[in-house]
Amino acid sequence: MNKLKQHSALAITIAMLATSTSSCQQQTSTAGAKTTDTTKKIKYLSEPLISEIYTADPSAHVFNGKIYIYPSHDIEAGTPENDNGDHFDMRDYHILSMDSVNGKVTDHGVALSIKDIPWAGRQLWAPDAAFKNGTYYLYFPAKDKQDIFRIGVATSKNPAGPFKAEPKPIEGSYSIDPAVFTDTDGNTYLYYGGIWGGQLQRWNNGNYAADGSKTDSGKEDEPALTAKVAKMSADMLSFDGPVKDVVILGKTGKPLLTKDHDSRFFEGAWMHKYNGKYYFTYSTGDTHFLAYAIGDSPYGPFIYQGTFMEPVQGWTTHHSIIEQKGKWYIYYHDTQLSGKTHLRNIKVTELKHNADGSIQLIKPVLQ
Repeated sequence: MNKLKQHSALAITIAMLATSTSSCQQQTSTAGAKTTDTTKKIKYLSEPLISEIYTADPSAHVFNGKIYIYPSHDIEAGTPENDNGDHFDMRDYHILSMDSVNGKVTDHGVALSIKDIPWAGRQLWAPDAAFKNGTYYLYFPAKDKQDIFRIGVATSKNPAGPFKAEPKPIEGSYSIDPAVFTDTDGNTYLYYGGIWGGQLQRWNNGNYAADGSKTDSGKEDEPALTAKVAKMSADMLSFDGPVKDVVILGKTGKPLLTKDHDSRFFEGAWMHKYNGKYYFTYSTGDTHFLAYAIGDSPYGPFIYQGTFMEPVQGWTTHHSIIEQKGKWYIYYHDTQLSGKTHLRNIKVTELKHNADGSIQLIKPVLQ
């Protein structure tokens, strides 16, 4: 990575601060998520929603007037850390709920385990959920028996599960970070993709290259890799039509380039609709910002608007955005409890749209 913008210095500072904090913290338990911070040097915008287990990548939804959160369940698996993310070795999902924002959190226990997914080999990463046809759908990435990330789906009649996985992943799916969006006309779309460990850079025209490079850094002046989107079938179990690129354009009308590390898509897609416009939000990954782009269609193209969240403590961030009772909220994670990039905790704070439709900047770490 080279020629980063000035913003990247802040990302690096946050990462260094997280490492420093980690060395000064003491964990009381590796099974739970309770820690004692002996430094008290960092002031956070929000506090963890739950500390009994480590959680990350929170996908929040309001079902039946109640908030349900579908996060990753981080564990200390003892897997060596590497750039492929093997140390993020999650093995099940716990679904959380609460009656109101920052209310008491209920952990509903294991909703789906990797041992109950016929096609999966390892690593249950960031999931999302949807409701349609009287059924709740849990979308999740996992590596198959050939160590290739695919996206699976599981169903339940209860938003808290347990969920039963389909015997095979969604045909034509790959990579990570599924995010489900149902438009006001009832059509549902699945956004997905993640670079590096998420393997998006290894795919070309539906073909997977096992020896694909870690990044696409050799193509700095070419249009950046971007997320994928597909319309879901009526039964929510398959794609209804071709997978398309989520095209993100700069304000000049030209695609964002690979070298635009502070603005290009990396992972963690999410979609929300505000005042008739489609807001595609995502993580810049290696520079740790949340960015947004606005379009007139769920397919885009989307015009890049800027960043709306500065780096969290930890490697990167992953979010969801929902509306409840006339206010908007962003759910995200950091490493306040552990100081370790693979043992995270989820948080929530209010998200505000300005009169012109832009999003106000959020600073998760207060200095």
